Amino acid sequence: MTAAYTEALQWIHSRLAFGIRPGLKRMQAMMEALGHPERDLPIIHIGGTNGKGSTVSYLLHIFNEAGYTAGTFTSPYLESFNERISVNGIPVSDEEMVQLVQAVKPAAEALEDTELGSPTEFEVITAMAFYYFGRIYRPDVLLLEVGLGGKYDSTNIIQPLLSIITSVGHDHINILGSSIEEIAGEKAGIIKWKTPILSGAEIQEASAVIEAKAFEEKSDLLRLNQEIILSEIQAIGSGEQFNIKTPALHLEEASISMTGIHQVKNAALAIAACGWLNENGLFHLEEEKIRKGLQKTRWNGRLETISENPAILLDGAHNREGVQSLVSALSRHYSDRKIYLVFAALKDKEYGGMITELERAADRFYLSSFDFPRAASAEELFQKSSHTDKEILPDWETGIEKIAGEMTPDGLLVITGSLYFISQVRSHLLK
Repeated sequence: MTAAYTEALQWIHSRLAFGIRPGLKRMQAMMEALGHPERDLPIIHIGGTNGKGSTVSYLLHIFNEAGYTAGTFTSPYLESFNERISVNGIPVSDEEMVQLVQAVKPAAEALEDTELGSPTEFEVITAMAFYYFGRIYRPDVLLLEVGLGGKYDSTNIIQPLLSIITSVGHDHINILGSSIEEIAGEKAGIIKWKTPILSGAEIQEASAVIEAKAFEEKSDLLRLNQEIILSEIQAIGSGEQFNIKTPALHLEEASISMTGIHQVKNAALAIAACGWLNENGLFHLEEEKIRKGLQKTRWNGRLETISENPAILLDGAHNREGVQSLVSALSRHYSDRKIYLVFAALKDKEYGGMITELERAADRFYLSSFDFPRAASAEELFQKSSHTDKEILPDWETGIEKIAGEMTPDGLLVITGSLYFISQVRSHLLK
């Protein structure tokens, strides 16, 4: 790691001091200063409470199978900061990261003495992504993941080819609103004038908000369970098989290598997007390429088998809906295993509800914490649990090794919670 790269990361992370400040004016000002690199990029904009990263990954692999280059902007990262800006799944280099900071830093710092104030860390990273894909390496398609909400998210200054809302659930309620309708309104903010929108929202209150916004913007709307129909979903080995029918595509016995019905739904949105893009002559994504792309898709930290012996599974379920999906997947694929479950969360999350859901799946329940400013203490989590076989892990590193060594032959160690926690665990286990 060069000194220049270290300094570049330090400057980016110094923006954390400015917190989370939803709004688009600072982004618009930086883009103006940089000559609007975000304009005219072929973008698919992907928002939602859960499933954004997986949907990005399905699309990435499908585009790659079809011979297209796909840029991605995602968050957070699991192994290296550079992952957030990638081409065909390969993160930008350290040298490119330095180049991006050098390009964006003057525009960011010029705002400090204005009424707009200093840009946040996420705004700076988003500006770097737009500059990279608009000025340094233009991909055939940019898969752009929303950071938080949608309406006032830093990414929401673009005009995409189409937009996707994967799901709407209870997360970031301190920022987005306490009701499903309020949260859905923020997510629906990515819907643009006469720009198609695909929605995986299944809660009626959320669907109604998205439908109303789509009608207002005169945007064609494809909805899961309406225009996008799934059937014959079944667990197969370490994946899922299903039939899908969309207005432009009909696949029988499609299969994915990721587990869980929620992953089938994420794949369905990606397939529907491919159908729309084909139908409108924007890309040529053959059925065979779509099937191969689905099969090859993996998304680290999401129901990821990190070790076979001992059996260890990682999943970044960081809100109640994510935890419900994890519990469902464990029931579908690992009902014959004894589940040893380790959980750590951020203190600003509704972790009480997550713990209640996880207790249904855990034969033995471990509560822990990790090195992060917003992490909840193991004691706080322990107090919320009513599990009859629970324990505090004061040190997750030695604790995980101890559990793995003592598990019964039919045991499965499941480590879940904050993605920041999963990132640290994954890095440790891979070493």
